[in-house]
Amino acid sequence: MPIIRHEQLPIAGELGVWQIQETEEWLLRQLVLYPQELRQLDAIKGRRRVEWLAVRQLVHVMSGREQRGAFVKDAFGKPHLEHTNWHISISHSHEWAAAIAAPVPCGIDIQFIVPKITRLAHRFLSKEELSCVCEPHALDMLHFFWGAKEAIYKAYGRKQLDFIQHIHITPFNWVSPKGQAKGKVIIAQEAPLWFDLYYERSPNGYMLVWALAQDNPLS
Repeated sequence: MPIIRHEQLPIAGELGVWQIQETEEWLLRQLVLYPQELRQLDAIKGRRRVEWLAVRQLVHVMSGREQRGAFVKDAFGKPHLEHTNWHISISHSHEWAAAIAAPVPCGIDIQFIVPKITRLAHRFLSKEELSCVCEPHALDMLHFFWGAKEAIYKAYGRKQLDFIQHIHITPFNWVSPKGQAKGKVIIAQEAPLWFDLYYERSPNGYMLVWALAQDNPLS
């Protein structure tokens, strides 16, 4: 199935979602992979090869280019699309791939919702954040918190961040199936960096979260 969602974001940027139904062989026929990408693909095994290829096909379709631009990484390992100063972020989970591109730092995460996250919540949430999680939406909220912190981590992209110590989600009113929140990165002796967060819980059991920096402090 081709791209099922491609839209302009309200502030700035683009969001895309792809339902992965294609084979590895089909995706390889569509994509022109560069030498560095071929080396990366060689190190990937199993189903993740298809996910890796699909998210690159998604970004290419979103770009509107005739010739595909390579994924290149900056000095911190953060990816961007060749020959553009826009930031990009990608994510994939099972049969879904998601991508975001924006003129400010951005991050995206998509996760299939599974109960086991409840056993791991203490590893990525502060006591204050845990206190915000409530029934009947606890499972969805935990996936939002994880996705929000993952998206902010990708958007920041410069240092190793501890999900509890450095990434903080501010209290907000949970609205289902989609809503907004805010988060920030706090590093000692640095001014906080704020991010707008958006989430959507799909009917087929996925949580999609993306983050957009409120300005461009990392440029």
